[in-house]
Amino acid sequence: MKFGTKAIHAGLVPDEATGAIMTPIYQTSTYVQEEIGKHKGYVYSRSSNPTRDALEKNIAALENGKFGACFGSGIAAIDCVLKMLNPGDEVITSNDLYGGTYRLFKTIFEKYGIVFHFIDLSEIGNLNQVINSRTKLIWIETPTNPMMNIIDLKGASEIAKNHEILFAVDNTFASPYLQNPLDLGADIVMHSATKYLGGHSDIVMGVLVSKNKEIANDIYRIQNSSGAITAPMDCFLVLRGIKTLHLRMQRHCENGAKVAQFLAQHPKIEKVYWPGFESHPNHAIAKSQMRDFGGMISFSFKDNKIEDALNTVKKVKIFTLAESLGGVESLIGHPATMTHSAIPKKEREKTGIVDSLIRLSVGIEDAEDLINDLKQALK
Repeated sequence: MKFGTKAIHAGLVPDEATGAIMTPIYQTSTYVQEEIGKHKGYVYSRSSNPTRDALEKNIAALENGKFGACFGSGIAAIDCVLKMLNPGDEVITSNDLYGGTYRLFKTIFEKYGIVFHFIDLSEIGNLNQVINSRTKLIWIETPTNPMMNIIDLKGASEIAKNHEILFAVDNTFASPYLQNPLDLGADIVMHSATKYLGGHSDIVMGVLVSKNKEIANDIYRIQNSSGAITAPMDCFLVLRGIKTLHLRMQRHCENGAKVAQFLAQHPKIEKVYWPGFESHPNHAIAKSQMRDFGGMISFSFKDNKIEDALNTVKKVKIFTLAESLGGVESLIGHPATMTHSAIPKKEREKTGIVDSLIRLSVGIEDAEDLINDLKQALK
């Protein structure tokens, strides 16, 4: 079954009671039991809910996995993975990753004895310099947020398997339309379904997918025990959003390429970060593990003045100044003061998150309008 067909049909069946083609919103907290221990597969909606089950099966299929689990946010999904570890365990992750993930690692789990190593993973061999007997998890984003670095998933998988280390990938920026980490050797793939999967900026949700039943059982145990589940209405909205994921991603990619090319030729711009450029350090890896290059772009100004960035985000008219990404509308943000403000300035700047850096989530509007909007804002 091809991706577009899976997006619309995978894991979904008409409602048995009515024949409704759309999955019903089972807005219930509990379920009637015929007698003790005898029920129809559902007992309490924290543990399972038919609407959520349908979404979990659908997303698992999109990632070529077998088991899916939905959470109240992307951070709640990452929180679940970290709860699979024990005090004294060590995690290796990129020095360029989402600020909320960094905050979760440093301010929540570090105080419980988990040790984190933030290193440059654009050269995957750097993993070998940090791995030791206590390393239990490799956590990777690719493309990274916000510097659009590309990390070799096959290479990371080989190293993880050689050392029997759990390997998890945040696939939010790519979406399952562009990249499938499980096929490249990852044990777990995570999505902030708030972004491209939902696609309409109207829900907050996280997802974990795996092929491994033992790992999945641990995820379900934590999901049920910690209770960071998502609501049936939100699940319905993401199911609806996924039905157009392949169409939206095509347009995000087309628009992203046009906007990136425009920015690369602008006299005020110092550098544009987008993996579709042949000049991107890991363009060849991006080409080998992604089907296209997406609609996420970052860029910085030649004089690196924060005023240039702040003036630009104020002057846009079609792009909207807001956190988040992956919706049908184009968004613009300033990582240093918004999405990555939780990371100390010194650490931010080491990875390239300078004061003049702007991040774009290119939507599905008319590309000419988006480029004209940036033209007038950059004057």
